[in-house]
Amino acid sequence: MAKIVAEMTAEELREVVGSAVEKKIVELLGDPDTGLEIRENVRKRLLRQKRAVAKGERGEPLEKVVRRLKLA
Repeated sequence: MAKIVAEMTAEELREVVGSAVEKKIVELLGDPDTGLEIRENVRKRLLRQKRAVAKGERGEPLEKVVRRLKLA
């Protein structure tokens, strides 16, 4: 449904402007990852994560990652 700017809420206008800006940036800069290959181990990890998200599973809590990696 087409609206004139005066009829849009602030949030609708933000979405329209944000979308236009993103589109223009991609148009000007392109995708920096185009043509790059994904390593097999990364591809497998991404597929595992995708399946987990599809099943409604959540990621590991940040606090647990920090402890596991001894970052704190």
